[in-house]
Amino acid sequence: MGVYRGGSANKRNVRILLVGDPGVGKTSLILSLVSEEFPEEVPPKCEEITIPADVTPEQVPTNIVDYNATEQTDETLEAEMRRAHVVCIVYSASDQESLDRVVSYWLPLIRECCSEPRNHDGDNVQYQMKPIVLVGNKIDLVDTSTIDNVLGIMEEYPEVESCIECSAKTLKNISEMFYYAQKAVLHPTSPLFIMENQDLTEACKQALIRIFKVCDIDGDGLLNDYELNHFQRRCFNAPLQPQILDEVKAVLQHNVPNGIENDSVTLKGFLFLHILFIQRGRNETTWAVLRKFGYDENLDFSREYLYPPLKIPSTSSTEISHRGTRFLTHLFDRHDKDRDGALSVKELANVFSACPNGLPPWGKGKNCCDIVPTNEMGWLTHHGWLCQWTLLCLTNHLKYLEYLAYLGYNIHENDSQLTAIQVTREKRLDLAKKQTSRNVFTCHVIGPQGSGKTVFCQSFIKDDPQITNPKSRRSKSKSRTNNSSTSAEEKVFEESPRYCVNTVQVYGQEKFLVLRDVEVRQITDPLMPDEVNCDVACLLYDTCDDKSFEYIARIYIKYFAQSSIPVLIVATKSDLEDVRQDYVLQPDQFCAKYNLLPPQRFASGSKNIIGDSIKDVYVKLATMAAFPRFQAAWILFYKHRFVQLCQHATHLKYFGLSPDEPLLWWKAGLGLAAASVVGYFVMKIFSSNTTSSSTFR
Repeated sequence: MGVYRGGSANKRNVRILLVGDPGVGKTSLILSLVSEEFPEEVPPKCEEITIPADVTPEQVPTNIVDYNATEQTDETLEAEMRRAHVVCIVYSASDQESLDRVVSYWLPLIRECCSEPRNHDGDNVQYQMKPIVLVGNKIDLVDTSTIDNVLGIMEEYPEVESCIECSAKTLKNISEMFYYAQKAVLHPTSPLFIMENQDLTEACKQALIRIFKVCDIDGDGLLNDYELNHFQRRCFNAPLQPQILDEVKAVLQHNVPNGIENDSVTLKGFLFLHILFIQRGRNETTWAVLRKFGYDENLDFSREYLYPPLKIPSTSSTEISHRGTRFLTHLFDRHDKDRDGALSVKELANVFSACPNGLPPWGKGKNCCDIVPTNEMGWLTHHGWLCQWTLLCLTNHLKYLEYLAYLGYNIHENDSQLTAIQVTREKRLDLAKKQTSRNVFTCHVIGPQGSGKTVFCQSFIKDDPQITNPKSRRSKSKSRTNNSSTSAEEKVFEESPRYCVNTVQVYGQEKFLVLRDVEVRQITDPLMPDEVNCDVACLLYDTCDDKSFEYIARIYIKYFAQSSIPVLIVATKSDLEDVRQDYVLQPDQFCAKYNLLPPQRFASGSKNIIGDSIKDVYVKLATMAAFPRFQAAWILFYKHRFVQLCQHATHLKYFGLSPDEPLLWWKAGLGLAAASVVGYFVMKIFSSNTTSSSTFR
């Protein structure tokens, strides 16, 4: 049977219940604590006592509750046990029978009354137990100690946190007794330590291993002086004095083989230090470390630590902040041991070894090379690494915050993960200003099956995407309305990556573009709201399939004609022979009617049909997303200055606006230059006249 017990430094109060056989001195202990003298007359039962926070060692208000078997029923006792945070079982050090009753009656009663199943793991049922302190009163009446007998009880009952002998008459250890009771609640032992084995629990060990890895800034498997000082400052807001550091190393050198290596603390030594803290009754030290790193009383991550509250308007999005990018870059560099600019399978596993499941947030089965740019081995480069995290932050900000906590962002940045995320301006404000400050844009790629969506998306991150051959794509497109399509075809479709992420330059600024391949199983299937809402829509049709354009035409009219979402129509497989589309309007006519840019021709390969780079279409999509409702910016953003026009002529060419006659641009440039010169001299003369007139006033 596993045992878990509640306990938290964040409790608003501590409720202590004293139980035991009649005559053991329960009421006397309470009255001696309050009055600081032994009462000559003791009532049958003491009323509930409240001790203010400012007079308790842990600065927590404490309620002390007495029990009397004559005045209270068994039902009342059980109710008080459940309400209490800790139960002190009092026995008389001068009465062996009262100690025997601790084992035969009181401990089983408390277990039966207060233990609740916490979780089930096969036959191993784990229970949440009530912490208990054994109190041997009337120590002034005996010459021998009962502690040796009690230690055996502690091994048998792990919920027993501590034992103490005291005397209500001489006031010996009275305040210490109630301090131990507070500690049993706020800094419990059993989640951390197995008394019979004198070793850390597995949960505590795993938590401390993660903490060690997070604090190992240079990733060498050791904690050097700088890392130990960083750890000390983060946990206790104070530096580690050189003398104390030397003493710690000396203790490890003497007690732990391989506890010190290269004058640094090893993992083995780090774990031993915490065993030492607990054995010496300094549980609060280990708990302070655990809580600083996000663990709750059951050594699970607290929800508040993983998911700090963040308000996101419905039309806003989430992006990685500058501090978040800096942390992720440092994390990448720290684990790129061979400095080849990419994370191998082993290096990537080491990054996430500090996480509970040891897996990246995008899952073990995900092939990164189908989602973000990678090297020829399929390993994440630094660029692909940031793309992957950008996608996570955009699509699942809670998991993004969760994994930053696992990886130690809070410790290294000494701040909440909220500083690693940026909530963008609401889209309605972007539309009103006809531009956006966002750095991440979502493009939904929509088209019938077989139109080449997967190739289009994969071409964004690969120079030579290897998906399926054109024949198989066309055959799938022609059979898209056949309800008896093979499961193999569906499997190929389902295995296609849903997202592809890369960066593009929009007028000299790097922007992330996220392509989402919107699934279309039947041509009659409606699109869901989340499949429509995006920053820019890319509607694909197959130039070789006469039925292909009709689908996206209907999609545009139904979902986008009245919306503010920019739309670009892309004609795929443009390296093959076009066929006339079986629709009332041909693609060029359709675009002209709805005031859309002409269809962008696209074919997988290094060059598209009109000789432009295959990547041009993605720049065009990102530019349209960056300047919604402002088509002039899609085309003429840099025409106002001739020098910039020359520098960004390539960007304008993405929109099909490079003139056939270069002379036209020279004339325009010379005209702009002449106008600038004339304007300069006019302003010069005007300025001179103004100065002269002011002189003779």
